[in-house]
Amino acid sequence: MIDILDGRKKETILNAEEKICFDRFHVARYFTKAVDKVRADEHRDYKAKYGTSPLTKTRYLWLRSKESRPEQTTKDFAVLLGMNLKTARAWRIKESAVELWKLTDRKESQKGWHRLLGWAARCRLRPMIEVGRTIRNYLWGILNATVKRATNAKVESVNAIIQKLKVRACGFRNRDRFKMVILFHCGKLSLLPEGLS
Repeated sequence: MIDILDGRKKETILNAEEKICFDRFHVARYFTKAVDKVRADEHRDYKAKYGTSPLTKTRYLWLRSKESRPEQTTKDFAVLLGMNLKTARAWRIKESAVELWKLTDRKESQKGWHRLLGWAARCRLRPMIEVGRTIRNYLWGILNATVKRATNAKVESVNAIIQKLKVRACGFRNRDRFKMVILFHCGKLSLLPEGLS
């Protein structure tokens, strides 16, 4: 599993087009950033034209997944979706991409992604068009990930632990000590003496 922009590693790996998978969370991050850019631009335009905007304080409503959205905001969000907003259009494209990760058949997945990329190309929202172009260039790796059900979630969680250790320590005297702390915490080593564990 690699980040989508590391696709240039393709030349160094034998049969890379069959082996390399692009992680769904990195792909989702591109869509999320595009939705946020569309929202920010539209919010700015509304403020300039009318002095007020329906998008005020709604950033996290658009960026959260359906499951993580608080219940009390669901009605407010439904109202926003009912308005003719560019942000709502961008959000629907992003949510459609999320649904495509559930497909496991390569041909079905490819058809779905091509439909979505066509929609993104015609949507007249520059950030979504740019994401669509990026996805189109690396679609082979995304299809590999969907079909093989590959994910790097475990690696990402270990990396998160390492980053927390680094912040908590406010730096280490040398690399050996840093390695020792990583191995201790990520290796699930016990602090108890040998006879008591």
